[in-house]
Amino acid sequence: MNTNKRFIPAIIDRHAEDAAFLWLLRDAAVGEPHYSLMDLAQLDNRVEAHLDGLRIAGDAGWSACMAMLEANSEPGEVFAAAALAFQGGDGKRIDTVVNAGSSSPENFRALVSALGWLEFADIEPIVNHLLSANNNLYRRIGIAAHAIHRRDPGEALTAAVTEPDPALRARALCAAGELRRHDLLGALRDNFQSDDEACRFWACWSAVLLGEHAALRPLMAFVNFATRYREQALRLVLRVQDGAEAQNWLKGLLQDQAQQRYVLMGCGITGDPLYITTLIKQMAVPELARVAGEAFSLITGVDLAYQDLEGEWPEGFEAGPTENPEDEDVDLDPDEDLPWPEQALVQQWWSDNKGRFQSGQRYLLGEPVSIVQCNTVLQTGFQRQRIAAALELALLQPDQPLFETRAPGFRQQRLLPGVA
Repeated sequence: MNTNKRFIPAIIDRHAEDAAFLWLLRDAAVGEPHYSLMDLAQLDNRVEAHLDGLRIAGDAGWSACMAMLEANSEPGEVFAAAALAFQGGDGKRIDTVVNAGSSSPENFRALVSALGWLEFADIEPIVNHLLSANNNLYRRIGIAAHAIHRRDPGEALTAAVTEPDPALRARALCAAGELRRHDLLGALRDNFQSDDEACRFWACWSAVLLGEHAALRPLMAFVNFATRYREQALRLVLRVQDGAEAQNWLKGLLQDQAQQRYVLMGCGITGDPLYITTLIKQMAVPELARVAGEAFSLITGVDLAYQDLEGEWPEGFEAGPTENPEDEDVDLDPDEDLPWPEQALVQQWWSDNKGRFQSGQRYLLGEPVSIVQCNTVLQTGFQRQRIAAALELALLQPDQPLFETRAPGFRQQRLLPGVA
């Protein structure tokens, strides 16, 4: 690095601030219903531009990140600093960001995201070294870094799935499924009844992804008992159950009023047009209309907004926090970025097009589930639809790693044929 270069501190600070802020936007975007791969890539290019400015600034860029991290040790700040530290390979700087990243689950996710951001060739020596560390936190980071790049860490993963440390073991159990390590099914089975919820969930999730149907029932429990893993469990269970099993389970969930939105999500996940009538009916219920619309689109491929099937916000309906100081509900509107379906227009579309669909057949965005259709959706769908396609593709290709829809958009575009 040329130490004679002069940099304008305000510009360097702006790079650090914007890299942190924009990463927060993309961290949310990877699970949003209105972001396409192109949208994600555009956002990620902006993040990368600010990181590049920090890299060019050298020590001054690192100092700007450290000043932000010391003032506000939040995920965005952790990401920006970690991206510089791991790419630079400085041991002291890596220790600093690992310490910051270990302070909360959100910060840890940002730390791992930084490793996932960088090209694997640039960090391979570092993450391989982490795998052999005595500190379980460093080993966990090494496993996570390999997994997010879909690189098999080999014997290090074999050892980690039996570790007493639940945090390390849980990440390893998840990686076993992502990387399709069928040889680790025994270790996964050993954790189906683990006392640690994360270990129990990831063992069941990975086992089901690897074709172990005995893990279906314990995985279903994560939906039945409203755990933090409910949506992830739902997404996989209903893609593996046969039609009759799925129908009976969804009927059972209907008995619990609190599960109504998850039942509608589940209808979309099944891909079965059998549920279209139910979905259209629920579009008349303001609290459920948008999630019903998303499920309808997941089956049929209809873009409600683009195809002019969108309605207006119902008069008098409030979602998310209100301005009433006595209102204790502070949760954000989970359907904020979904379009409002106009029930009558959707019903007319279905009447005109239902002849193209067959009950009992599973569809993804209007076409029967297949390897070709999954790859098409990975290229052209919105993020939640792409997450669905990645799971479907993994179930169709048992020996292929689960496609990582959270990877930097520009890298995903390189990996997917036909994406500019």
